[in-house]
Parts: sequence; C-alpha cells; structure tokens
Amino acid sequence: MVVLRIRNAHKRKYALICLCIVGFIMYRYLGMPAGGRRMSRKVGLSANSSQFTLEGQPFTILGGSIHYFRVPRAYWRDRLMKMKACGINTLTTYVPWSLHQPERKVFNFHTQLDLDLAAELGLWVILRPGPYISSELDLGGLPSWLLRDGSMRLRTTYPGFTQAVNTFFDKLIPKVVRLQFKKGGPIIAVQVENGYGSFAKDESYMLFIKEALQSRGISELLLTSDDHNTLKSGGVDGVKLQKLNQRDIQDLNAIQPNSPAMVMDYWTGWYDVWGDLHHVLPPEDMVSTVREILRRGMSVNLYMFHGGSSFGFMSGALADPSYKALVPSYDYDAPLSEAGEYTPKYHLLRDLLSRYNSESFPDMPALHYREAYEPAIMYQHLSLWDALSFTEGPFKSPKPVNMESLPVNNGNGQSYGYTLYETTITSGGLLKSGDHVRDRALVSPRCAQRPGFTCSDLMHNQSLQGRRTLSLLVENCGRVHQGRDLDKQHKGLVGDILLNNMPLRDFTIYSLDMKPSFIDSLYQAPWKTLPETPSFPGFFMGRLFAYGYPSDTFVKLPGWEKGVVFINGLNLGRYWSIGPQQALYLPSPFLNSGINQVIVFEEQEGDYKVHFEDTPDLGMAADIQ
Repeated sequence: MVVLRIRNAHKRKYALICLCIVGFIMYRYLGMPAGGRRMSRKVGLSANSSQFTLEGQPFTILGGSIHYFRVPRAYWRDRLMKMKACGINTLTTYVPWSLHQPERKVFNFHTQLDLDLAAELGLWVILRPGPYISSELDLGGLPSWLLRDGSMRLRTTYPGFTQAVNTFFDKLIPKVVRLQFKKGGPIIAVQVENGYGSFAKDESYMLFIKEALQSRGISELLLTSDDHNTLKSGGVDGVKLQKLNQRDIQDLNAIQPNSPAMVMDYWTGWYDVWGDLHHVLPPEDMVSTVREILRRGMSVNLYMFHGGSSFGFMSGALADPSYKALVPSYDYDAPLSEAGEYTPKYHLLRDLLSRYNSESFPDMPALHYREAYEPAIMYQHLSLWDALSFTEGPFKSPKPVNMESLPVNNGNGQSYGYTLYETTITSGGLLKSGDHVRDRALVSPRCAQRPGFTCSDLMHNQSLQGRRTLSLLVENCGRVHQGRDLDKQHKGLVGDILLNNMPLRDFTIYSLDMKPSFIDSLYQAPWKTLPETPSFPGFFMGRLFAYGYPSDTFVKLPGWEKGVVFINGLNLGRYWSIGPQQALYLPSPFLNSGINQVIVFEEQEGDYKVHFEDTPDLGMAADIQ
C-alpha cells in the first residue's frame, strides 16, 4: 500500500506523522464496527488491491490525529466525541516512549498516560508505537537517559539502542495486542517507526522494528510513512509527500502499483517556535485539498485534528537553520482548537465529510465554559538560592557535567528543566562558552554574603576583586525532535567554559528538573513576604480562587519576562515575553473548587500579578508559506 504525506501548497521539508495508540481505545462493543454492523474479525484492514478493504469490504480511512498525552484525561471523551461528530472514522495517535519510561526501570502506564482508555464511540485506530515518533516532542519522544551511553547511536541497530527498545516493547506491546481488530479491538493498523527514510543511517533498522512488533503479537496491517523522495530508504510499505500533485501520484504508482493510496499526514496547520509568528493555514485551503484527496479515491489522515498542549517541558526544538525551541501550545491551527473549541475548519470539514458518509453524524457536543478569573496576586517569594536545599545533590565535579550524565534520578540523569553550575573566581574578564551552553544561561557573579544574581556583567567587568561565586543557570529549552543529530542532544554545559582563556574548574552542580516532587517540597521552604525588590531568579506564590465548578481559562503574564508556571504543583509550561504565544491554556481539570496554588518561576523580572482570561492568545498570525 502507499501512504502519502502532504500539506497543501506549502514548502516545509519535514513534519511529523500521526497515528494511534491504545491511549484512547478500549473497544467496549467487541465485534462491532463504526456503523454497528457485526464483522467476523478474520481478515482486518487489507491493502492488496487499489482500494483499502476492511474485512473484505471497501473502506476509506477518514483519519484524524489526537495525542492522548496532550489532552487532560478528563477531556479524552469530549475530544473523541467531537471527532466522531465531524465524520472522522479513524483515530491516529503516537506512543511517547519518554513519557511511559522516564527511567530505565520505571514504567508509567497509569493516570494521564493510561493505555486503557475506553473509546466506546466506534472509532477505528491506527497506532504509532515508535520507538521514535518526532511529534515535536523533546528528542522526538525518545527518553534522554539513552544519551548517557557515550557511544549511543539512536534509531540504529546499535546494541545499546535495540536492547532498550526491546525492553520498552516488552512492556508496551502486550497492552496493545489485545486491542487489535482481529481480537475484537479497534486497532486496524500499526505504523513501523516514523519517517525513517529521511534519517536512514542503518538499512537493517526498519526490519528490526518490524520484527520486534510482529514477534510480540502485532498481526494487523503494518505501515510506514516517509517523504516521497525518501521512500526507498524508509522500507516497509509506505510514503509521505509534501504536496498533492500529479507527479507524486505517478511516483507512488510506480513504486507500489495497484495499491491503495493514503495521505498519512495532511498538515492542517503548523507548530510555532519562540520568537516567530503563529502559523495558520486558511480554512478554504485545507478543505479544498481534502476535497481533492477524496475525489481521487484516496484515504486521508488529518494531522492534527486536535493538537492540544505540550504541557510541562514536553516540547521539542528545531536545529535547522538555527536552534529554535517550540512553544507549549500545540494548537496547530487544527479543526478543533487547543481548548477543544470548534473552528471554521471544523464546520467546513464536517460539511465535506457528510457527503462521503451514508449515515448521519452524531450531534456536536456542547462546548466547555471558559472563565476570566480574578488575577492572582503574588504574596510570597522564594529565592532560587533558598530552594537549592530541596534539590537532589549538590554534586561536585572538577569539570562541567552535562545534564544527562548527572548522578540523579536513580542514575538516569536529568531530563528537563534547569541546571545550576557554580564555581569560584578571583577576577573578572572575558567569558567564552565555545557553544558549550545548551541552550541558554543566566551568568552572574555573586558575593557569598549576598546571594542572588547581581547586575554586574562578568564579560565586561575587569574590576572584580576577591573571591566570588560565579553562577551559570543553564536551561534545557528542548531537545531537537528531528534530523540526523539526535545523538548530540546533550543539555546543560557540554564542554569547558573559559574565563580569560582559562577553563573554569571545580564546579558545584544543582539539578533543577522542576518535577512535581520538587515543587511540592517547596511548600516546606522558607518563603518570605514579597519584598519591594525581590531577587531573581526566584519563585513567586499566589492563589487563584475558583468558586463552584472550575472552568477552562488562559494564564497571561504581562510584565513578566521568562519562566515557568505551576498550578497546584503541575507544570503548565514555559512563558516568554518574545512570543508568539502570550497565554497558557489552563484546563478546568487542573483546578480545584476553591483555592488553587499558583507558583511562577521567573528568571529576570516580574509584575507580581498573574492574569486569567477567557480567550486564548497565540500571538500575531501569519499564513504558512
């Protein structure tokens, strides 16, 4: 079979795929397809002719991508009902290895990452279990502890990588097998890896992944998805394209004649990066392309149907042509907005798909209420230095140690957040990083008697006298999620820092991964009433009052510069005044009725007031070129 990847008339060279995992899919009505007609469940999805067949009957995949890990668990049903009401018959989703196995010996398939979601709505599922998924996630969804191996070669048959994949699949795949079509479940196809043709470092790798799936019981149709110019490198059955044009169709027919064609990733919009504009695709452009795909008798998957949010430090980054980190919003200008709102794209798409479905669609579910709450006034302050005693460590090292190699988290290193490096200096001078800072650093000397970042600029201050502590607070803004340099995504200080051409030595290192356990521990810290001139970086605490049943809202921080917002201990995500995103989506399931604790970690300056509005603000928009 043939799988295309496209976006209407746009020139992006790479973008993610989409598809499915048992994150939303326990099929309660076993043996019943979307339309309610009983099936024998012996054959499944087949690509042996010019059209897909499901149990021997012609079948057009009308797919849409939703990532269960980007949607609050309490909203899964709501988002899938809205998908069903739009005329979508197949859900596609990824499985993020990094979130399900945060440490080598720790597996998480519960609560937010539970793989036993009951999807009783008659949606079929295409599952994408990776191990690499891209999806604009940090390191493309691969766990950062893999990088502790100095010889690691990700996405190859390097033994250190294949052994880790086997361990993960040993836990994941048994949870998936029982949900396959032939066993009465909704999974009709499984994708092998993701876009490997553009990576293609090891010709044996795709066969290894294929066998790893099949040997553990995966028996449904296997797919791949690649750009059209890298199909032969990708291997097993499929292709992606950037545009839908006659030449692409001819290429597909030449590669796999008499096979059904599917646009596996029709990009309904695009993601955003800090310092850029918010990308949008006009609704008419999207619908006209989908209409042409269906007119040609092809199947399609909309990436994304609903993007959701990359909560916490989940977001990835781009490396080409220069490093740019992604914003927390994964709205994607999709038919269903980040907050689950209907858009003009949704209505146009629903109208179009109604012409390709003989059955009437379910009614559109009612929207959730949104509220503009009273601002939270920050009334307490905790300096970064007073919070250090609640970290794991500190650790002494003669040379800088990168984040992944720190002896934290049971020997798995630090995955996300900040790392503080401190050393003693006796004079000022010129500081050179040599591209060894990944990704940003706040650099400042401070006196032992007066902790806190000062206004002095070490790089231009030749007059510092006496012994001072030089502090470098280094932020991991997100590991690159695609490309051929995944092995090089170490964060923190990854090499020597020179002061007057001499390497700094003898560091004290603090891991500030900002995990929930760390944020919860800060409630025991020596918070002080907010002073007139608080020190930065620092933590600020306030309260949001939600009377009655909480509503969705959007967190806005005018007057603040850059940092992270925590609501009731949950990491909502980063904010940064440079935009484009100016408000963070705060779903009601994250709130309590009554008092809610708001903590802001701010690097440089703050307004000491956090606003809550009833409308999103993704920044100034620009059409995708």
